Amino acid sequence: MTGVGFGAFVRRAHDAGHLVVQPRMGMSSPDRMRAGLLATRDAAATTVGTLTLDSYTRVGDLESAKLAVLEGVALNGYPIVSHETSTTLQVLDQIRGPGFPVQVRHGSAAPQDIFRALMAVGLDASEGGPVSYCLPYGRVPLRESVAHWAASCELLATLCAPGAAPHLETFGGCVLGQLCPPSLLVAVSVLEAMFFHRYGIRSISVSYAQQTDPLQDAEAVAALRSLCTRFLPDTEWHVVVYAYMGLYPVTEHGAYRLLGKATELAVASGSERLIVKTVAESQRIPTVAENVAALEYAAAVAARTPRAPLDGPGTQTYAEASALVDAVLELDDDLGAALLAAFARGLLDVPYCLHPDNAGFSRSYIDADGRLRWSDIGKMPLHGIADVRPAEAITSADLLDSLSYVRRSFDRHDPEDAVALEGAHP
Repeated sequence: MTGVGFGAFVRRAHDAGHLVVQPRMGMSSPDRMRAGLLATRDAAATTVGTLTLDSYTRVGDLESAKLAVLEGVALNGYPIVSHETSTTLQVLDQIRGPGFPVQVRHGSAAPQDIFRALMAVGLDASEGGPVSYCLPYGRVPLRESVAHWAASCELLATLCAPGAAPHLETFGGCVLGQLCPPSLLVAVSVLEAMFFHRYGIRSISVSYAQQTDPLQDAEAVAALRSLCTRFLPDTEWHVVVYAYMGLYPVTEHGAYRLLGKATELAVASGSERLIVKTVAESQRIPTVAENVAALEYAAAVAARTPRAPLDGPGTQTYAEASALVDAVLELDDDLGAALLAAFARGLLDVPYCLHPDNAGFSRSYIDADGRLRWSDIGKMPLHGIADVRPAEAITSADLLDSLSYVRRSFDRHDPEDAVALEGAHP
């Protein structure tokens, strides 16, 4: 594969023994966005830059985004489509390059305009997916999202050339963010990666979001790596771990403990990149300084964590994820059509997801050991494979208790952890 570009940068860093750490940073002011990129680049860590887009752009309300730009109204991200191309070029000038690639993060089920805008300024890395940027929170029908993403992948693939490999990251390993058993996260991440591949993308990262149990997470990443080896043989790919996507600890020691565990998961599992979270996650959008502190803390933890990946096949997570992927691939040679059929039949079913294209039969729970398990697999092809607890009614109180499980666990004061945290700060 090519020796330049986002994926190649991450590969070189991994081969040199470094975990690439990345913030989810986006500001509507070009000056503030540039300052954020500079601070990320200059952090005491191996980093890549992020342009996280605003909510108007994400849902395609470009008129509101443009009006905000004209009136100088602050948004919750960088409106790349609404800023002039020359403005974004100035933001990136002498910052973005082979030693500091920049990725555009957005959340859109219809990203064609976003891809055109990022390509116009010389960027070639983004993320998302036809499932994960439609379910569970979007309102766009899944059929439309699949069509939009097929067109967007084909558009980005036009950048493929000798020495150039546009990069896409799946968001499938973060579906729902929490209370989704790892096997479904792994399966959707692999399927989205295969979708990207079939529409011409050959540099891909597959995501996995930290969940409730470290050992189960390690098994999940091992399963993800094994399935990618199986299904993406001619692709430059790497794994990106996300620090926990649900209710984040409210205490500083709790936030750092959780980020530390995410970092340990990333390094030990052989993953190449980590999306960090900050001490401010539970309260507000973090500052640039808080993002840099999180990057540098993660880098410090990574430097003292050895790689110790598990064997992928042979685990419960691998068995379930493999069964889900195989079942979808058997539905249709067209992977987009297969994904639509899988959700229509309930062969893929995200728990607690209210999107009308989701069957809504599956349910999950956190067991006494902290592992995420199925309480109901609905029509998913996991009978005889998954260890399913007999269905019980899950009350709203039970659900809220589960949603706050990680926050409660990490906010508990532990003097030994507090001492360890002080020693880990760079």
